[in-house]
Amino acid sequence: MVLIAVTVIAGILFTWCVLSRRLALWSVTAPIAMMVAGIALTSGSDPPLVFDLGDMAGFEHAVEVVLALLLFVDATEVPAGVIRRERSVVARLLGAALPLTLGAAFLVALAFFPDRPGWVLAVLATVVVPLDLAPAAAVVRDERIPARLREVLTVEGGLSDGIVSPVFLLCVAAAAESPTAGDDYAEALLGAVGAAGWAVGAGSLVGYVSGSLLRRSWARGWMLSAATRLAVLSVPIAAYTLSTALGGNGFVASFVAGVCIAPAMRHLPEDTVKMTDDLVTLLTLGLWFLFGQLVSDEFWDGFHLSVVLYALLAVTLVRLVPVMIALIGTDLSLSDRLFLGWMGPRGVTSVVFGLLAAIELPAAGGGDFVSRVMVITVMVSIVLHGLSAEPVGRLYARARRTSPEPSGKG
Repeated sequence: MVLIAVTVIAGILFTWCVLSRRLALWSVTAPIAMMVAGIALTSGSDPPLVFDLGDMAGFEHAVEVVLALLLFVDATEVPAGVIRRERSVVARLLGAALPLTLGAAFLVALAFFPDRPGWVLAVLATVVVPLDLAPAAAVVRDERIPARLREVLTVEGGLSDGIVSPVFLLCVAAAAESPTAGDDYAEALLGAVGAAGWAVGAGSLVGYVSGSLLRRSWARGWMLSAATRLAVLSVPIAAYTLSTALGGNGFVASFVAGVCIAPAMRHLPEDTVKMTDDLVTLLTLGLWFLFGQLVSDEFWDGFHLSVVLYALLAVTLVRLVPVMIALIGTDLSLSDRLFLGWMGPRGVTSVVFGLLAAIELPAAGGGDFVSRVMVITVMVSIVLHGLSAEPVGRLYARARRTSPEPSGKG
């Protein structure tokens, strides 16, 4: 069954690639195509394909590796020039808007689901908040939207996942303990902090040492161009495995390694990270197919109105209001601030966090609940942000035609 499923997934991916230019006219991205295929092939009482995620050997580690590679690529591809030029806006988005969004997601969850343990709701908040621009890639490529806004979104999307990851780990560690065992909470939190410390240490060591060696070797002409791509692919793997062996968290270490090696990457060939990026794309598309099954299961079993309402708020006001508050006093216009607040698509990071939460937390402790809300939230985000991408582009194009001054600095 597994081999047949892989064959089917590969065939669907190949079909999308062959028709990618035509499908792009209807904003049908690869993640959306894989998700729709997953829904179609896993729906009904007797579906052609079905995955028992709870019994798949090594599934948890596979999901962690996917996220580790994704975080590494995000960290290496964050444009340093944009961070320097837009340090005030980026600092406000990550240092003020992100914590406010996490707090708002928790408080809204507390209002909608008062019978759930507080730490489970904290896990939920970390699951529904991270950004993923892949489902709304058309926005990042839309030249009608000012380049400044697209660059800021790219930086925020690349760094927010790595910032939220340790918070997610802390909340999962606490939620996994018995609600009545107060001492266990402290022990779990200390253990998570220790794991984050080992992760930062391992990631920094691997990233700095690898970056230094790669830069020196390339400058001296000791490396083939193709070898640089293999070397970079080995870095997040080494960071992940070293951190795990030391008792740290692998994907936090991978993100830190990406941040540390990024300066050296600017002295290497431009396509150095391409192999890693392509591998991440392939693996995440497989996750989008599995997400299609989660969608099928959720809608087949039915869902509660409170979950849908929470998902709607999570992808709209929960982000929009904190971003608007955090950007007060900047030189961004009101329309630009509204754009940054609205355009916060949720995607593969939320899916991975939701799957890990479902694995780590027993069903009675909220694992199924978090997974269910994650599915609806990502679906709502795909619909809202996907449908709004083209109208937003048209609004900016119209504003540019009617105004002599370009929006912002871009």
